Amino acid sequence: VDQGFLRSARGSLKISRTLVALAALLCFVASGASEAYAALAGMETVITVLFFLLYLLRLDARMRCLFWPLADIFNSVISALFLLVVCLFAVITKTNKRTLAGGVLGLILLVLCLVDAVLLCKKISLDKARGRSAPAK
Repeated sequence: VDQGFLRSARGSLKISRTLVALAALLCFVASGASEAYAALAGMETVITVLFFLLYLLRLDARMRCLFWPLADIFNSVISALFLLVVCLFAVITKTNKRTLAGGVLGLILLVLCLVDAVLLCKKISLDKARGRSAPAK
Protein backbone atom coordinates (compact mmCIF):
# COMPACT_ATOMS: atom_id res chain seq x y z
CA VAL A 1 0.00 0.00 0.00
CA ASP A 2 1.35 3.38 -1.02
CA GLN A 3 0.89 5.59 2.05
CA GLY A 4 2.38 8.55 0.19
CA PHE A 5 -0.41 8.43 -2.39
CA LEU A 6 -3.04 8.76 0.35
CA ARG A 7 -1.40 11.97 1.59
CA SER A 8 -0.74 13.41 -1.87
CA ALA A 9 -2.87 15.94 -3.71
CA ARG A 10 -3.74 13.35 -6.35
CA GLY A 11 -4.89 10.87 -3.69
CA SER A 12 -7.05 13.47 -1.98
CA LEU A 13 -8.47 14.46 -5.35
CA LYS A 14 -9.41 10.85 -6.18
CA ILE A 15 -11.14 10.50 -2.80
CA SER A 16 -12.99 13.80 -3.37
CA ARG A 17 -14.06 12.73 -6.86
CA THR A 18 -15.39 9.45 -5.49
CA LEU A 19 -17.38 11.11 -2.70
CA VAL A 20 -18.87 13.81 -4.94
CA ALA A 21 -19.79 11.24 -7.61
CA LEU A 22 -21.41 9.05 -4.96
CA ALA A 23 -23.39 12.02 -3.61
CA ALA A 24 -24.53 12.92 -7.14
CA LEU A 25 -25.53 9.29 -7.72
CA LEU A 26 -27.61 9.27 -4.54
CA CYS A 27 -29.30 12.55 -5.51
CA PHE A 28 -30.18 11.27 -8.98
CA VAL A 29 -31.48 7.94 -7.66
CA ALA A 30 -33.56 9.66 -4.96
CA SER A 31 -35.03 12.12 -7.46
CA GLY A 32 -36.37 9.42 -9.74
CA ALA A 33 -34.75 11.20 -12.68
CA SER A 34 -33.71 9.59 -15.93
CA GLU A 35 -31.51 6.52 -15.59
CA ALA A 36 -28.83 8.23 -17.70
CA TYR A 37 -28.06 10.62 -14.84
CA ALA A 38 -27.62 7.84 -12.32
CA ALA A 39 -25.69 5.66 -14.77
CA LEU A 40 -23.15 8.40 -15.46
CA ALA A 41 -22.63 9.16 -11.77
CA GLY A 42 -22.41 5.44 -10.96
CA MET A 43 -19.86 4.76 -13.69
CA GLU A 44 -17.78 7.73 -12.58
CA THR A 45 -17.82 6.44 -9.00
CA VAL A 46 -16.72 2.93 -10.00
CA ILE A 47 -14.02 4.05 -12.44
CA THR A 48 -12.57 6.55 -9.96
CA VAL A 49 -12.46 3.89 -7.23
CA LEU A 50 -10.68 1.52 -9.61
CA PHE A 51 -8.04 4.13 -10.50
CA PHE A 52 -7.68 4.98 -6.79
CA LEU A 53 -7.05 1.32 -5.96
CA LEU A 54 -4.67 0.98 -8.91
CA TYR A 55 -2.44 3.75 -7.58
CA LEU A 56 -2.93 2.91 -3.90
CA LEU A 57 -1.89 -0.72 -4.32
CA ARG A 58 0.87 0.23 -6.79
CA LEU A 59 -0.64 -1.98 -9.45
CA ASP A 60 0.35 0.56 -12.10
CA ALA A 61 4.00 -0.38 -11.50
CA ARG A 62 3.23 -4.11 -11.82
CA MET A 63 0.98 -3.90 -14.88
CA ARG A 64 3.16 -2.14 -17.43
CA CYS A 65 1.03 -3.10 -20.44
CA LEU A 66 -0.59 0.36 -20.37
CA PHE A 67 0.66 3.83 -19.50
CA TRP A 68 -1.80 4.33 -16.64
CA PRO A 69 -1.44 8.09 -16.09
CA LEU A 70 -2.35 8.69 -19.74
CA ALA A 71 -5.36 6.38 -19.42
CA ASP A 72 -6.36 8.31 -16.30
CA ILE A 73 -6.09 11.63 -18.17
CA PHE A 74 -8.20 10.20 -20.99
CA ASN A 75 -10.80 9.04 -18.44
CA SER A 76 -10.87 12.45 -16.73
CA VAL A 77 -11.33 14.38 -19.98
CA ILE A 78 -14.05 12.06 -21.33
CA SER A 79 -15.82 12.11 -17.96
CA ALA A 80 -15.69 15.90 -17.91
CA LEU A 81 -17.28 16.08 -21.36
CA PHE A 82 -20.10 13.70 -20.43
CA LEU A 83 -20.64 15.48 -17.10
CA LEU A 84 -20.84 18.83 -18.85
CA VAL A 85 -23.63 17.70 -21.14
CA VAL A 86 -25.63 15.61 -18.68
CA CYS A 87 -25.35 17.85 -15.63
CA LEU A 88 -26.11 21.05 -17.53
CA PHE A 89 -29.21 19.32 -18.85
CA ALA A 90 -30.12 18.24 -15.29
CA VAL A 91 -29.64 21.78 -13.95
CA ILE A 92 -31.57 23.40 -16.80
CA THR A 93 -34.55 21.02 -16.60
CA LYS A 94 -34.48 20.87 -12.76
CA THR A 95 -37.35 18.41 -12.52
CA ASN A 96 -37.14 18.63 -8.72
CA LYS A 97 -34.69 19.79 -6.06
CA ARG A 98 -32.86 16.45 -5.93
CA THR A 99 -32.21 16.53 -9.67
CA LEU A 100 -30.95 20.09 -9.34
CA ALA A 101 -28.68 19.08 -6.44
CA GLY A 102 -27.35 16.13 -8.44
CA GLY A 103 -26.69 18.40 -11.41
CA VAL A 104 -24.80 20.91 -9.27
CA LEU A 105 -22.75 18.11 -7.69
CA GLY A 106 -22.05 16.82 -11.19
CA LEU A 107 -20.75 20.23 -12.23
CA ILE A 108 -18.49 20.26 -9.15
CA LEU A 109 -17.34 16.80 -10.21
CA LEU A 110 -16.61 18.21 -13.66
CA VAL A 111 -14.22 20.73 -12.12
CA LEU A 112 -12.55 17.99 -10.05
CA CYS A 113 -12.08 15.91 -13.22
CA LEU A 114 -10.40 18.80 -14.99
CA VAL A 115 -8.13 19.52 -12.00
CA ASP A 116 -7.19 15.82 -11.90
CA ALA A 117 -6.33 15.88 -15.61
CA VAL A 118 -4.16 18.98 -15.16
CA LEU A 119 -2.31 17.45 -12.18
CA LEU A 120 -1.68 14.27 -14.14
CA CYS A 121 -0.40 16.25 -17.14
CA LYS A 122 2.02 18.08 -14.88
CA LYS A 123 3.15 14.79 -13.34
CA ILE A 124 3.84 13.29 -16.75
CA SER A 125 5.72 16.35 -18.01
CA LEU A 126 7.75 16.72 -14.80
CA ASP A 127 8.78 13.06 -14.58
CA LYS A 128 12.31 12.11 -15.50
CA ALA A 129 13.38 12.45 -19.11
CA ARG A 130 12.38 9.68 -21.47
CA GLY A 131 14.73 10.57 -24.32
CA ARG A 132 18.11 9.14 -25.30
CA SER A 133 19.83 10.55 -22.24
CA ALA A 134 17.60 8.57 -19.90
CA PRO A 135 19.24 5.44 -18.50
CA ALA A 136 17.89 2.12 -19.73
CA LYS A 137 15.87 0.10 -17.26
